[in-house]
Amino acid sequence: MTRRIKESKQPITMLSDRILVQIPISEGERRTRGGILIPATAQVSKRLVWAEVVAIGPHVRSVKCGDSVLFNPEDRFEVEVRGDEFLILRERDIHAVASERIGDGTGLYL
Repeated sequence: MTRRIKESKQPITMLSDRILVQIPISEGERRTRGGILIPATAQVSKRLVWAEVVAIGPHVRSVKCGDSVLFNPEDRFEVEVRGDEFLILRERDIHAVASERIGDGTGLYL
């Protein structure tokens, strides 16, 4: 499946079981319940991250474009396309999928 990034003429086509995701900008700084500000540059060990799926390869079975996926930030490849940061993951590196789809499952794939 392809998606045009920032209205460019160059579509992104993922191969095999690869998934192109983008972490929302709001995932940078965050606050604890006690009000402590944690900067985006702080290392948090073993913390999984949510990202939105932008494009998928032809062999991806459980994820669709627009889904949110949960993954380990250490299992990724970073890429920049037209000034925007994206991550490339393998489907097997995804721990959970959250989507708006209603049907054959709970919307979560574990």
